[in-house]
Amino acid sequence: MPMSDYLRNIRQKVGHDLLLVPSVTVICRDSRARVLLVRDAETGVWLAPGGSIEPEESPADAAVREMWEETRLTVEPIGILGVYGGPEFVVAYPNGDRTAYLMTVFECRLVSGTPQPDRQEIEEIAYFSWDDVTALPLSRWARVVLPDVFAGQGQALFASPTWEPPR
Repeated sequence: MPMSDYLRNIRQKVGHDLLLVPSVTVICRDSRARVLLVRDAETGVWLAPGGSIEPEESPADAAVREMWEETRLTVEPIGILGVYGGPEFVVAYPNGDRTAYLMTVFECRLVSGTPQPDRQEIEEIAYFSWDDVTALPLSRWARVVLPDVFAGQGQALFASPTWEPPR
């Protein structure tokens, strides 16, 4: 996965230590309510398009940019489906880098384009129903987010808190 100059500069200073990185994920549905997923070229797992938010970039702009870079599709964000983080959103990369993603999941409307995987990060693009998704190899975080996406009830979702103040 290509790394931005911003993250490359931080990594030069902190090495492989765990970094908390804001990110976006794009959920785009077709006319049959199937969700567009991409197959990661490195791992072979399926996930929704997305990536890190760059400095001075709005989350909505990051969602549009990431979708374009990975699929060549132009989308318009129409809502936030949820905000996620936690152990399922920590990724250990082959080079030893560890990243904890704080993920804002956007619902987007397709504006234009024909799906074309970038062949660097993304090997394949397809739409899937919930029944299809249950049989796919998914990233750890996609196993958390996608059930919420398919069961969505029109409100932003997040994991219930488990932390409590000391007594």
